[in-house]
Amino acid sequence: MTKIYFVRHAKPDFKILDDLTRPLTDEGLKDSESLCELFKNKDINKVYSSPYKRAIDTVLPVAQMLNLEINIVEDFRERRICNKWLDDFDSFAKNQWKDFNYKIEDGECLLEVQQRNINALKSILRENNSNNIIIGTHGTALSTIINYYDVTFKYEHFERIKNIMPWVVMLEFDGENFVKFKYINN
Repeated sequence: MTKIYFVRHAKPDFKILDDLTRPLTDEGLKDSESLCELFKNKDINKVYSSPYKRAIDTVLPVAQMLNLEINIVEDFRERRICNKWLDDFDSFAKNQWKDFNYKIEDGECLLEVQQRNINALKSILRENNSNNIIIGTHGTALSTIINYYDVTFKYEHFERIKNIMPWVVMLEFDGENFVKFKYINN
């Protein structure tokens, strides 16, 4: 069995509008350190992450503790909304969850985000049979992965986890076949 521990990033500094370089707050950095306790006995073999600073910095303390390299996977990045800051995120998110093809010009729909993330996940599963893996990720990206394996995960669930940072979810696989998932913290 392969266990994938998806770690949604800790609390980011929203004063920094650039998605790629947005850092964690001091609280987020502290919360990232606390993940070491959670993972110290999980026999983690590899660590992957989205290329975004907040995702990398969230899994960095665990990777350092385990003396593991962080492998960056571009396709685990967060959804691209559009080329400017979006003021009414809640309405936008609700529309996207209502229609997985809904997007703003120059942005991605949830179906595109889901397909991109699932393809990256399946590639990792093929390369890492029977390993325990951490993947640093994002709320929307992770939510679309969960939705792929459990179609009952909808907007209401996304709303509930919106402010849980970091959020850890374990998905278990037999080869590429999904077995179960478990919320580790929520």
